[in-house]
Amino acid sequence: MIPQSFISDLLNRVDIVDVVGRYVQLKKGGANFQGLCPFHNEKSPSFTVSPTKQFYHCFGCQAHGTAIGFLIEYSGMGFVDAVKDLAQSVGMIVPEADDKIPPAQRAQIQAQSLALSEAMSLSADFYKAQLRKAPNAIGYLKGRGLTGEIAARFALGYAPEGWDNLRAVFPQYDAPALVEAGLVIDKVDEEGRHIKRYDRFRERVMFPIRNAKGQVIAFGGRIMDQGEPKYLNSPETPLFSKGSELYGLFEARQAIRDAGYVLVTEGYMDVVALAQMGFPQAVATLGTACTTVHVQKLLRQTDNVIFSFDGDKAGRRAARRALEACLPHVADDKTIKFLFLPAEHDPDSYIREFGTEGFEQQVHEAMPLSQFLLREAAGEHDLDEPEGRARAQFDAKPMLQAMAPSALRLQIVRGLASMTQSTPGEIEALFELSKPVAASRKAPPRSKRQEPVGLERKIVRAVVTHPALALQLDESALQAFHQFGPEQCEHLVHLVQTAQALGEGATFAALVQGLKDQGADYDALISEIAEAPEQDIDAEAAVLKATVRQLKKDALNAELNEIFASALSTEEKAIRYRENMAKQDMLSREEQSELANR
Repeated sequence: MIPQSFISDLLNRVDIVDVVGRYVQLKKGGANFQGLCPFHNEKSPSFTVSPTKQFYHCFGCQAHGTAIGFLIEYSGMGFVDAVKDLAQSVGMIVPEADDKIPPAQRAQIQAQSLALSEAMSLSADFYKAQLRKAPNAIGYLKGRGLTGEIAARFALGYAPEGWDNLRAVFPQYDAPALVEAGLVIDKVDEEGRHIKRYDRFRERVMFPIRNAKGQVIAFGGRIMDQGEPKYLNSPETPLFSKGSELYGLFEARQAIRDAGYVLVTEGYMDVVALAQMGFPQAVATLGTACTTVHVQKLLRQTDNVIFSFDGDKAGRRAARRALEACLPHVADDKTIKFLFLPAEHDPDSYIREFGTEGFEQQVHEAMPLSQFLLREAAGEHDLDEPEGRARAQFDAKPMLQAMAPSALRLQIVRGLASMTQSTPGEIEALFELSKPVAASRKAPPRSKRQEPVGLERKIVRAVVTHPALALQLDESALQAFHQFGPEQCEHLVHLVQTAQALGEGATFAALVQGLKDQGADYDALISEIAEAPEQDIDAEAAVLKATVRQLKKDALNAELNEIFASALSTEEKAIRYRENMAKQDMLSREEQSELANR
């Protein structure tokens, strides 16, 4: 787990305007920056980035968060990847709980990563420049119906013939980084002695593969004539893991939001051709089966995923593997479908023969995951025979066990039960499904915590707006929180302690990031603060002091009532009364002193 102190320090060092500005065109507007929201379609800007709060907020769709949150939502990164990305941009090294690597060695690893990234970037520029001078490659791309504009969008290139063309790019052609990046190959003899080094990619159209930040991390090279392999991909490297990357995702992110769904294909050319023909929301797996990591990345981008596979046997096998990768992530608010083209077509050939409208119709008629799963379970089994029905249940069992309990799983269970002449309860009992949906009782509704009001709201607002003010709240203030009741007190103490742990440099952005585990408890207030003009910290400090002082007075008055109503002796009541009044006098003098100093 990454320490909260590191997160706070990181958010203090990065500038959210720079981070968001990489992806959104921002213009200065008063104290803030404005632009078109990247999370929903709009024609006039309602998206605001505050350099003082280090926070973004959309008045249209209510999206908001810190620099870390923006990278997660916009790029589809996980939390750790987003933190590492930001840390790298400001020269910080992310500590990890089980990290036993010395700082010097970690810095060396980071320097190696930067060297590999630089090598990939220089190579991509070289291949792109070579394409302009390669009439055969240009002719091939034009023959596939691609324009120069689409080639530029995907930064397509060309690796010319010859064994060591990259020597012109890298004077130190024998540098280890070139092998580690997968750009060159070292040939060795049977005894492991080095014989020669040569370029991995030769006479191929080059498809750069970019990560979520737009950095080139690998290549796919396609041969133009006959030969094998038709596609040659970069090997696994410290930068590139084909089981977790998707070709075209960087280019397609905004189009996916605009279309409301992502189209997953099998090849580079499918992605580029579909973008050319009006489907820029397409991505592709990289010469490997769809993995659960791929599915997670896709579902971070959109709630609607459509897999498009070739109609041949290989396409059907790929679809089955994608189905299995999706099952652990199936949810009632997600829609996953499968598009199967005729056996002789892939997306590229189909759209060229039947046009955009024909392919759009195929997308519209894609098969829902539930239907595909039941079809796979049925297979070619004879459902008129007990043995065939039993075999269908046998084949369905691991797929249903991979799914979390949900309404959709219940619907599939019911479909399987109908298909195999069983009941949903029998299927769930037979499959030992965790928390069977059909048999489970409805859980009692959770009691929603009341929104803070009055003095409680003033304290919460002051602490969230300026977390450093929490350091002014001593133990007596925390004790006074009991006035609000047990649940409110617990939440308020947690908020104050979270803010205090961030120290004197605590910021609104750092605290909001630290409150992520509180779910929606503070969302409304955070949105309100994000929308409001920047509040002067001295004014907020005065409000907080006055509010806590009033809370303490209320507590003392309540204690006074308890004293008079108690069974204490007259002398004990007098002692407690004098103590109480002394505390009240001290609070009054404190208030008068502050008023005099204003």
